[in-house]
Amino acid sequence: MKRLLLLFGACFSWPLAAQTALGDYRQAVVDYSLQLKAAAARSQAAAQTLGQARTGYLPRLSMDGSFTVAARHYNGVEHWTFSVLPQLVQTLYGGGSVRAGVEHAEAGYGAALCDEEFSRLQVFYAADYAYWSLSALNLYVDAMQQYVALIASLKEVVDRRFEEGYIAKGDVLMTDARLSEARYQLVTARQRAEVALHNFNILRGADAAAEVRLAQSIRDSIPMPQRVPFVEAVARRPDYAAAELRSGQAEAGVRLARAPFNPQVSAGIGGSWQPYTPNRTGATVVDASAFVKLSVPIFHGGERRRAVGAARALLLESEWNAAQVRDDIEREEMNGWTAIVQSRAQVDASERTLRIAAENLEISTYSYREGLVTILDVLQAQLSWIQLYTSDLTARYNYAVAVADYRRITASE
Repeated sequence: MKRLLLLFGACFSWPLAAQTALGDYRQAVVDYSLQLKAAAARSQAAAQTLGQARTGYLPRLSMDGSFTVAARHYNGVEHWTFSVLPQLVQTLYGGGSVRAGVEHAEAGYGAALCDEEFSRLQVFYAADYAYWSLSALNLYVDAMQQYVALIASLKEVVDRRFEEGYIAKGDVLMTDARLSEARYQLVTARQRAEVALHNFNILRGADAAAEVRLAQSIRDSIPMPQRVPFVEAVARRPDYAAAELRSGQAEAGVRLARAPFNPQVSAGIGGSWQPYTPNRTGATVVDASAFVKLSVPIFHGGERRRAVGAARALLLESEWNAAQVRDDIEREEMNGWTAIVQSRAQVDASERTLRIAAENLEISTYSYREGLVTILDVLQAQLSWIQLYTSDLTARYNYAVAVADYRRITASE
């Protein structure tokens, strides 16, 4: 009984000496996350693409130059000539390409920001998952250590009673086998806890083998979240917002595909610096000019129809993708809420059965010392207790992860 009380004391008091809180760990994971850094880089690239598209509204200054040397002289004409032709051109109407390009880039930038926010939700969930996994496996290791200690304590009693001639050799062998099995399970539990520690530390960019104490435990009271209506969950989800923006981007892509085949008008001023033609004396002249340019595509062999058709197909694809994301969110919300409700019910049930198993273990151990029950009864009580304790840890872990997943699903962070 004393060892059992020590076990429960260790399980409930260990988090009090902890140092790493869940909120601090989540922030550390976000600060280190390479996934978020990559998403931020994509957002920055989209912002630069948007800025590039907006330059289509501005005039463009360009300069062409050439220098030519002929191999022979003809009739006293100089064998060299050059030209420098600067031009300042303003597009008056580009067939709608500039406006469509800006709208396309704006939608892409908005989608990139939404993708970055969705990546943040994913990183938060990964942090919660790693935190609760480490908490559960640490508690399981503690339980297995106490389980081994309980069997070892029973073995001392069995060995003493065997030496005194009160029991048969079979009781000793059964106790030895159970102790060996428990020690094997303890080694496996420690291995799993070590892997969870590595995952925990690597996720935040720390030394993989660094020791960690957790401020929270799956045995703490985790409040049950309020259910979020489906319409509100959809409105919160950044991946659905990104899908809708990509539909708008594809719609702008249709206009962008059509624009090169529309009439285009531009105006500008230019100049030239070059020798007289023919170049007999090497003297140069500077000229200036203003112009208006009109370009009207007439027939391109059906290229416009094909380009617009391909763009419209991409638009249809993006609309179906948005509808699929909406259905996925509905399914995730319903399944996520079911997981919370069921795991919460499992926690309540496991608490009751665990108390019964602990009381049964206490009675069986005491009765065996008094010679009232057999060794099989005690071993069975111990096995029942560790199994129910493991089920209780599993239920609490599932509940903690289900709450974290529901927060991700409903963007409640």
